[in-house]
Amino acid sequence: MENQHSRRRFLHMGLLTAGAALTLPRIGFSLQHEHANFTLDPLPYAYNALEPHIDAQTMEIHHSRHHKAYVDNLNRLCNENHVHEMSLEAILRSISNYPVGIRNNGGGHWNHRFFWNSMKPNGGGEPNGKVKDALSAAFGDMEAFKTRFSDAAKSRFGSGWAWLVKMPDGKLGIGSTPNQDNPLMDVSELKGTPLLALDVWEHAYYLKYQNKRPDYIAAWWNVVDWDALAARL
Repeated sequence: MENQHSRRRFLHMGLLTAGAALTLPRIGFSLQHEHANFTLDPLPYAYNALEPHIDAQTMEIHHSRHHKAYVDNLNRLCNENHVHEMSLEAILRSISNYPVGIRNNGGGHWNHRFFWNSMKPNGGGEPNGKVKDALSAAFGDMEAFKTRFSDAAKSRFGSGWAWLVKMPDGKLGIGSTPNQDNPLMDVSELKGTPLLALDVWEHAYYLKYQNKRPDYIAAWWNVVDWDALAARL
């Protein structure tokens, strides 16, 4: 009789435990059977849409090989380090807590996604309205802004990015970051909300411009999407 009572009590406690497990909130990272699922989005335009300023072959290799490699490596590294259920932005804002591989590949994915959406066919020209007003107020005039931004891109030693950012104090600033760092990262010397970005890694321009980075930078102004910048402001 005592054994039957003990068995019933055991089964009852087991059911209670199972029910509790079903209702407990999920805390922290995901269970091991779940996986990071960052994806490579299609470009918002055809590979040849930015010609003659950026050639189709460069765009195809840049997007389908370089960017894809960042996404694939980021997913693998997040799975290996059990980093799940977080936005990429959240990871980057505390990137000092993560392995350098997640920093490089997470930055590479975020930066390229932002870069593609900073350009458009038949872009360039001069912005109007709040973009022109904001840039002129911060840097003097549009020509001064372009010169300062171009200088940041030209002077970045080795590989990296040039940025226009809204800084923590609300002012606009220009600077650059090395490799795949960006202003969202807690390790970045340049901090703020990215508004415009230019990739100055050699793979972004070498097929068409070889070692002439200034020529690539000058051509890039013809594809800048000022409407995207206006939306970010």
